[in-house]
Amino acid sequence: MVRRFDVCNGDADGLCAAVQWRLHEPMAAELVTGLKRDIALLGRVPGRAGDEVNVFDISMQRNRDDLLRLLGDGVRVRYFDHHAAGEVPVHPGLETHIDEASAVCTSLLVDRHLGGAYRAWALVGIYGDNLGAVADRLALQRDFEPGDCAALRRLGELINYNAYGEDERDVCIAPRLLFPMMARHPDPRDMLAREAVVDDIEAVRRNDLRQAAGAVPFWQGPGGSVRMLPDAPWSRRVIGCLANTLANSEPDLAHAVLKAQGDSYVVSVRAPLSLPRGAHSLCSRFGGAGRSRAAGIDRLPHADLQRFVEAFANASWA
Repeated sequence: MVRRFDVCNGDADGLCAAVQWRLHEPMAAELVTGLKRDIALLGRVPGRAGDEVNVFDISMQRNRDDLLRLLGDGVRVRYFDHHAAGEVPVHPGLETHIDEASAVCTSLLVDRHLGGAYRAWALVGIYGDNLGAVADRLALQRDFEPGDCAALRRLGELINYNAYGEDERDVCIAPRLLFPMMARHPDPRDMLAREAVVDDIEAVRRNDLRQAAGAVPFWQGPGGSVRMLPDAPWSRRVIGCLANTLANSEPDLAHAVLKAQGDSYVVSVRAPLSLPRGAHSLCSRFGGAGRSRAAGIDRLPHADLQRFVEAFANASWA
C-alpha cells in the first residue's frame, strides 16, 4: 500500500503550497510540519519503497541527508522550494521545482505547476511571504477585486504570523491543526468567513505589535537598523512580522530584528525591498539560512553580536 506524506513549513507559504496540492490531488496524506524555524522535517518521514513524499518550502540544503536516505529507500519525492538548495541530487525518484529568485516563493511555484488552478490559495501564500507586488500582478490576471486582494493578504499575513514561536505553546494554533481548517475550504475567502481562529490570531498579533512598537534601534546607520527584543512569548511570535513591517515601511533600508534566547540570539534579517539581495549570504556567515531577500539565524552567540552588527552595517544588498 502506497503511503503519502506532505512535508511543509508551517508558515503561509508552506501551508498554502500544500493546500493547493491536496485540492489538486485529493488523496489521503500524512502531514509533517512544524513552526517557522522547523526546517529539518524530512527526518520525521519514515519512508519505505513505493511511498510518495511531497515537499513544500523547506531548504533542500538543510534536508539533503534525509532526502538521499528516502531516495535510497525507494521513495518517490516531489520537491517544491525557493530557498538556497545547494547541489540538487540527480535521481530517477526525484522531481524538483526549485527557483531561488528573490520574487519567487513556493506557493507561486505550485501555482505555476498547476496552471493557476487554485490561484486564491496561491495568493494567500504569496501575500503571506511578503511578496505583495507579485501577488497583486497575479490577482490582476484573474480579475480579483481590490477587496478580495485585501482579504487574501490579511489571511496570508495572519497564517504566516501564526508560524512564529519556539514551540506550540507560543502560537495561537499549531500549524498541523490549522492545515485541515484551510484544506476544507477550496476558496480561502470561505475560511475568512467561517473560521473564528482567523480573528483569534489577529487579536494576538495586534497586541504583540503594540508591545513591539517600543523597540528602539540597537544600531542604526544610513543603510538600515538593528533592533533587539527581550525573550518573551510575544517577542517569539512577533520577530518575523516586525521585520516585515519595517521592511515594508522603509523599503530602501535593510533591517535585522534580534531576540534574546538564553546565551544567544534568534535573528531575522530583511534585505531592502528595493534591492532584495544578500540576506542569505549574510546569515550563512553565522550559521543561518534563508533567501536572498529574507533570512535568519537560529542561534547567534552573544560573543558574535558585535561581529554580526558590523557585518550587517557593511553588507552589500545590490
